[in-house]
Amino acid sequence: MNKQVLRGCFLSLMICLSACTKDFDKINTDPNATTADQFNPNFLLAQTQLTYSQTGYSQLLFQSMWSQSLASTFSYYGNGDKYIQSGSFNDYIGRVYNEGYIAETYAQETKNLTDGKSQYTNINKIAAIMKVLILQRVTDTYGDVPYSEAGMAKQEIFFPKFDKQQDIYTAMLTDLDAAVGGLEEAKDKPSSDLFYSGNIAQWKRFGYSLMLRVAMRLTKADPATAKKYAEKAFAGGTMSGIVDNAKVKTDNANGYANAIVTALLTTDDFREVRWSKTLIDFMKLTADPRVSAIAEITAGNGKAANENEKKPGDNTYALQQGLPNGYDLNGGATDIMTAPGYPGATPADPSLDKDSPAPLGKYSRPRLQVYYTSTDNFNPVNKSTINMILTYGETELLLAEASIRGWNTGVAAAHYANALHADIASLAQINAEATINTDEENAYVNAHPLITANALQQINTEYWVETSTLFMFNENWTNWRRSGYPALVPVKYTAQFDSQIPRRVIYPITLTATNPNGLASGIASLAGGDKFSSRVWWDK
Repeated sequence: MNKQVLRGCFLSLMICLSACTKDFDKINTDPNATTADQFNPNFLLAQTQLTYSQTGYSQLLFQSMWSQSLASTFSYYGNGDKYIQSGSFNDYIGRVYNEGYIAETYAQETKNLTDGKSQYTNINKIAAIMKVLILQRVTDTYGDVPYSEAGMAKQEIFFPKFDKQQDIYTAMLTDLDAAVGGLEEAKDKPSSDLFYSGNIAQWKRFGYSLMLRVAMRLTKADPATAKKYAEKAFAGGTMSGIVDNAKVKTDNANGYANAIVTALLTTDDFREVRWSKTLIDFMKLTADPRVSAIAEITAGNGKAANENEKKPGDNTYALQQGLPNGYDLNGGATDIMTAPGYPGATPADPSLDKDSPAPLGKYSRPRLQVYYTSTDNFNPVNKSTINMILTYGETELLLAEASIRGWNTGVAAAHYANALHADIASLAQINAEATINTDEENAYVNAHPLITANALQQINTEYWVETSTLFMFNENWTNWRRSGYPALVPVKYTAQFDSQIPRRVIYPITLTATNPNGLASGIASLAGGDKFSSRVWWDK
């Protein structure tokens, strides 16, 4: 090839490169991509709320049975029912942590996208409230965790420090105060809000109710701060009725199945998870009308009937009996058939080939028509129901306790009565099948006034009943740790990781690789080390 030809080829190449360079950015930009300015932060708010609400096994395998709301003979639930390592133990100790920070990341990104933008004033403040809601559960479960540096990977903080729990609580109360105070009803309303459909007045009441819950966690660790913020929440205006209950409706038809329902409809779970004897015995002792609303025994005899997920059971009040915690189906000394008061198995159905007796057929399970579908027409295949987040009943109980402590939060007896009415009525928000008629509700409330001498026990035991019956087991276990009510007897079993009811969850094993310095800091704050028996800062 001669020099003239080479010169021509080179010139052509340079012209081509010049032309390409002019449109380089255009050519190398994805036309379907979005930017922070284009992305609607409302979508992230909905995802934050849904992710936080989907607790599933992260509260079923441990918390629901540590607090003796539920019980199970199934080995998979040995983690919670018997305090023994079983059923994906290392996975589930990390569930609250990992799922919590996924939800927190959505909340933090919502804040990132809305900071300083007047058209998103309210969603920005709501995102701040959501962060507190999410991380309170995480710190209450483990102790010291990331808060001030959480969700800051964009700022290149990949190993966030573990804040002291005392500092986290100080920050949560400060952040809530600023966020609720910054909500403005005249400004923007979130368009994808699963809690309140953008109602800012309800968000204010939610924010103050959450402030109250955060404050009351400090009744033993820092009563002065607890008093200050409990009174501030009451003055600001907490929830005013069950219409303010914060809840998320899941929808299996659109790919958002309820995680709790999906877990409990697994055949082994469905066959062997029951209401605890501790709970049902207490409710029947007080003639609680909620028993028939929440509980049923298998309709029909035999194993096949006990595994039938599509046939509602018998909710006759007199037939309901809770399963004692700490038993199995292994044929030894802890076999359920050796338990005091064992009602006997339901015999095999002779009309079915190879059917067998059902050892748990006469023990009460959560009612299918209440907890497994949100429609009046029973169809568990939908797996659609309500996840309760924070309720008016809880709020009134906490105000009642604050009042008993001498704080300026209204009249304790009135708050307690309000809570009883609300706790009964809230069941119907999960499903109309759980509706209790007004006469029964009024009779129960009138028969159980608050007795000052026994008030703390009454209030917190009702908190336990309410959060049990509304499937809010994380909060159920946490408030039991804070208050000490009801007085639960630990289960005794072989090879337990703790002989007492656990006071916290040990840190996820993955942190040894993903944040070793943070993990070491968190463990150093625990007087007993990284154990289930160690107590978080506020748990005195």
